[in-house]
Amino acid sequence: MKNQNILYIIIGVVILAGGYFFLSESAPVPSREAAASPVVELKNGDTYDLTAGYVAKTIGDMRHAMLAYNGSIPGPIIKVAQGAEITINFKNNTDIPALLHSHGVRMDNAFDGSQLQQKEMKPGESFSYKLKFPDAGIYWYHPHAKEVYGQGLGLYGAFIVAPADSDYFPPVNREIPLFLSDAPIENGKIALDKDMASHSLMGHYGNVMLINGEDAYNLDAQTGEAIRLYVVNAANARPFNFAIEGLKLKLVGADNGAYERASFIDSVVISPSERAIIDIFIPNAGIYEIQNKTPNRVYALGTISAKSDHPDISYAREFDALQTNQGTIQSINPFRAFFDQEPTKHLALTIDMGGDQMPMESMNHGGRMAQESPDGIEWDDANQMMNRMSNAGSIKWKIVDRDTGKENMDIDWTFTQDTPMKIRIFNDPDSMHPMQHPIHFHGQRFLVIARDGAEQTNLAWKDTVLVKAGETVDIILDPSNPGEWMAHCHISEHLEAGMIFRFRVK
Repeated sequence: MKNQNILYIIIGVVILAGGYFFLSESAPVPSREAAASPVVELKNGDTYDLTAGYVAKTIGDMRHAMLAYNGSIPGPIIKVAQGAEITINFKNNTDIPALLHSHGVRMDNAFDGSQLQQKEMKPGESFSYKLKFPDAGIYWYHPHAKEVYGQGLGLYGAFIVAPADSDYFPPVNREIPLFLSDAPIENGKIALDKDMASHSLMGHYGNVMLINGEDAYNLDAQTGEAIRLYVVNAANARPFNFAIEGLKLKLVGADNGAYERASFIDSVVISPSERAIIDIFIPNAGIYEIQNKTPNRVYALGTISAKSDHPDISYAREFDALQTNQGTIQSINPFRAFFDQEPTKHLALTIDMGGDQMPMESMNHGGRMAQESPDGIEWDDANQMMNRMSNAGSIKWKIVDRDTGKENMDIDWTFTQDTPMKIRIFNDPDSMHPMQHPIHFHGQRFLVIARDGAEQTNLAWKDTVLVKAGETVDIILDPSNPGEWMAHCHISEHLEAGMIFRFRVK
């Protein structure tokens, strides 16, 4: 470990000498205070105006300039019915380029809000996004330009899609979205750079944890209340192991809808951009701590304060039952014939560090950095100086097509619409810095059917999968949505450092 730390210092000095590291000035703190997130219910055919702009937000005892949709962090919680189509009139009132990406939504290709379909919007520009919602569950919207800066400062909001089948999810008394994130605060300022992509090695791991933009989040509840939590990881890089001390968690859904079967769990790992739909039941009055429960440390994220009064309707019996979701099972059945087939596509996740500038011959372990985390997940930034000094000029994260050798944007796959595709993703443990990667496919959904050869027996539709360092994951992609799309690592800094490729569905 001592030699490894010396190595990080050497490489950091080389990068610093090359002039790669600096921070831009923070934006001035505006007078407008960030508001609480409104709940907006939209019907089929409705139009809604959404604007990105700066607000003031207090974290701890300091006021910061942050970014918000319609003045709130998170942005408005938009509720629609499954099958609805709406129009979002978006305006960029920031000083940075903008795109609005509706993450996980299988919308028409022209409205994906990525650089493949749309030019980045300059300050003051507007665009109308026409969105359709074929799938029930929790989805979210965020920038797809200057993502590290914009999303890190608060640009995220939720779509809650009510299922057409009233029995799709168990009944609850309330539904609450919880956005998990973190903020890197240094010397009283949020240390995110809007002019340069930094922290490219691992991404920004903030030192202040947030729920719904709050560093001291509290949810008031009643004894005997059943609450559905729509948990979204909106952090740039940090994975969370979500838990609530003293409460049983009932996992009912993931990114794109319900699991085949509900299950009771102690905690759930949620990587950047993933979602978990969790039901909780409040058995007694008291304070319950919301936690990020990592192997080395338990972080307090917020609290649930339960009073002794009771709701009008009790769903205790329904909470105790573990429901089977026939709709999810039936939607998966046509794809089961592909589970045992050999993969058609093979991807590897790896990294190049520094090119000719890095003294790679001095690296330990045959030319790579040692893996810090035995479980394949780096829960915290253990290499802060090296990470701080890295940027897209010194780090190249790579998705490699193992069949052709092509990398990142040189990959150009074409799929036949409605023909399932088995893809194997391997996260190289012998790379120079092995770490986890949340891989996200735009515009489509997929099933995670195996991890390191072990069959996954309780499935849900996904749009992002966390691939741990050294892990091999098999997915079945459902290429149902025609157009040109991108797939990438959803650690925002890795995306900016090249970890992205394109594919077409015809």
